[in-house]
Amino acid sequence: MKTLSSPSNSSTITGFILLGFPCPREGQILLFVIFFVVYLLILMGNASIICAVYCDQRLHTPMYLLLANFSFLEIWYVTSTVPNMLANFLSDNKIISFAGCFLQFYFFFSFGSTECFFLAVMAFDRYLAICRPLHYPSLMTRHLCNILVISCWVLGFLWFPVPIIIISQMSFCGSRIIDHFLCDPGPLLALACSRAPLMEVFWTIIMSMLLVIPFLFIMGSYILVLRTVFRLPSRDGQKKAFSTCGSHVTVVSLFYGSVMIMYMSPTSGHEAGMQKIVTLFYSVGTPLLNPVIYSLRNKDMKNALQKILRT
Repeated sequence: MKTLSSPSNSSTITGFILLGFPCPREGQILLFVIFFVVYLLILMGNASIICAVYCDQRLHTPMYLLLANFSFLEIWYVTSTVPNMLANFLSDNKIISFAGCFLQFYFFFSFGSTECFFLAVMAFDRYLAICRPLHYPSLMTRHLCNILVISCWVLGFLWFPVPIIIISQMSFCGSRIIDHFLCDPGPLLALACSRAPLMEVFWTIIMSMLLVIPFLFIMGSYILVLRTVFRLPSRDGQKKAFSTCGSHVTVVSLFYGSVMIMYMSPTSGHEAGMQKIVTLFYSVGTPLLNPVIYSLRNKDMKNALQKILRT
């Protein structure tokens, strides 16, 4: 890892300053309370889905096993950023170490890429369930489900090590201030001693591939699902099929809509305020909403959660 050097006095800097959400001390405390409550709600909401799937034998199907894994992922995804954000609200210097910054960088984007793959696999599961209902039990077996889950985690954590290692070896000059609440490639590349156009292009390419390939797979799956649903003779059958897919489509729209706004353009293409808002939405907002979306639109999940609450 390279240290950061200031061109004015060549002093060595051992970390970055995450500005987060600058405001008076009282505002920082208020933000701490708000995000602490939101973090607890995210943990409880996603943990309740995991418990519901684990405790209810009727939910031991590929769709709900994938959902439980997705909720487990959401817990770690939000944990990669929010605890450090909470600490920064109460900190005077808001410094994050060089190693800590790049570890957060790696885990945040690895969990995010894993989420992209999980959403694609969940769409594939819905495709098989609706378009191949007679063959679904023999196609989507527990063994295949486990392979798909493991593949999502492995691919997600192997997608970003190379570019992150390359960025970590760059020299950073001047201000060590990152106008963000997490270590993001845009602000980091802006602090580099010299521009790295090849790195920016490479980052844009791998981000585009990560987002576009799973998204096209999801869209293709749902086009085939829609074609099958509209061929169903009964309105009840169509309604049930739409209900089955509605939650997943909503989550995909929320996550991909915000992430594509953020990363489908070259690094640092948005103002700092917009970057924070969009990043906050897909990194904190969607993990908060997902348990609500999946439980409100799913009778089996609602029944399982009510059963847990009664015990």
